[in-house]
This record gives sequence, structure tokens and C-alpha cells, in this order.
Amino acid sequence: QVQLVESGGGLVQAGGSLRLSCAASGSILRINAMGWYRQAPGKQRELVAGIISAGSTNYADSVKGRFTISRDNAKNTVYLQMNSLKPEDTAVYYCNADIEYYNGKFYTKYGYWGQGTQVTVSS
Repeated sequence: QVQLVESGGGLVQAGGSLRLSCAASGSILRINAMGWYRQAPGKQRELVAGIISAGSTNYADSVKGRFTISRDNAKNTVYLQMNSLKPEDTAVYYCNADIEYYNGKFYTKYGYWGQGTQVTVSS
């Protein structure tokens, strides 16, 4: 029905940059809020950045000024530009999207997760 596919993770040195992408596909009517979360080993998943359909954004204090979230509504895609990366940014990054879609019988709404992409920042 609906799928979120992430890309862009990898290994980077401290101070470097990465850009994550997450594309939604399927019988999508509308995508409301989209966001990026991350989970480091032994820690709970935390919100990194969020963006609503109108474009307003919010960020975790730990990434403000370094990360930028954006979205392309025509492509059903959300991006996370990560600059000045630090070793403590190392985690699996997940995208999340609140999607209204057609399930074959009627339109409904659900919060979908991507499969996760590893980001590793070396010191």
C-alpha cells in the first residue's frame, strides 16, 4: 500500500556532511507531518526534526543550526541535510510520515516508518 524508502546514510568524519532522503510511494492522498528520528545503541528513539505540510519545522536542541529538514510535496519526499556532524550524531536514522492513503476500500490514515539508515560519524 504505502512504503517509505530511505537513502543517504554512511560513514563520515566529524565535521562532515550527509544528506538523507526518504521517499513515500503508494496510493497516497496526502502526507501531513514528516519527520526524522534517530536511535543510538542502548538509547531510545528520539525526534531529530519535523516538518508539516505547510513547511513549518522544529528541531531537537542538539541539532539546531546544524541540520535542516525540507520536503518536496510533489515528490512525496523529505530530506535531512546534516552539516558539522559530530560523533554523537551516530545512530540509525528513521523517517516517519503521517499519510492519508487509499487501502482499496476507503481512505484512511497511518503513521509509517522507513526501514532506517545508518549514520556513523568518526572522530
